Amino acid sequence: MLRRRLLRALRQRWHSYKYRFVPWIALNLGQNRRTLRYVPENSKDKIISDEDVLGTLLKVFQALFISDFSRQTDILVLLPEAVKSKYQDLFVTHHQRTEQSRYNIQQQRIHNPGEVLFNTLGFNISRETSSLISAGKGVFVTKGFVPKGAVVSMYPGTVYQKHEPIFFQSIRNPFIFRCLDGILIDGNDKGLSKVVYRSCNGRDRFGPFKMSDSTWLTSEVQNPLAIGQYVNNCSNDKEANVCYQEFDVPELFPLEFKQYLPNIMYSHDSQSPLRCVVLVALRDIQQGEELFSNYYTIIN
Repeated sequence: MLRRRLLRALRQRWHSYKYRFVPWIALNLGQNRRTLRYVPENSKDKIISDEDVLGTLLKVFQALFISDFSRQTDILVLLPEAVKSKYQDLFVTHHQRTEQSRYNIQQQRIHNPGEVLFNTLGFNISRETSSLISAGKGVFVTKGFVPKGAVVSMYPGTVYQKHEPIFFQSIRNPFIFRCLDGILIDGNDKGLSKVVYRSCNGRDRFGPFKMSDSTWLTSEVQNPLAIGQYVNNCSNDKEANVCYQEFDVPELFPLEFKQYLPNIMYSHDSQSPLRCVVLVALRDIQQGEELFSNYYTIIN
């Protein structure tokens, strides 16, 4: 009985890690072509444009910001007048609601990130038990409809340059994503990886301004897109319906929206732009479907 349990545990571990071993990949390329994604060149790994990715993130982040406006007023007073003026009407509404709430607590607005995502993009996603045997958690479209080419999720985690130390964090860690240029993103929400992310998140805080989101490490997720590390790998039976796309956050990204970015640089003095990875729908995805991606990419 004990031996059977041990073999089952080893088999599950192998299924989680086999995609990281070059010999296994080489032997299975011809048999599992559906599980591969071919990219012509490093520079052409784009399903949609960076402008479309940026537009979607800004749209969602602004909706989250406005929905949770009662907790944003402290940082808004420190922003330039040009930024504050965009929210002037909300300031007035907020003060009116504050006065009303003194007499009726039920009139306070409740911040629900999942509902905000649905109202903004027309769908919601969440972590549920995967339809794949022994795969653990997966990501499902739990409400609405995802059109082809839509940004459906984000891959959270600490961003490491190729020369930076990640050895101890990588031990027994199936959540490390490798970008085309060798940059690594550690999306593990437990153990040492979690400690490192929280440390970097606290280090980079600029007064009341958060430079990244750390709520993806908790059950109370502030950015509902930030669960992409739980998307499972496709198979011959489960074809990929989303694929990874790398995106560098522009230097002029709005300061008030950085609190929703689920990524942070490992090194504080890095001159490189912050790397994010989004998952883009390869086809229309219906409510109730599980998301499947390609764990490894072949570059021609």
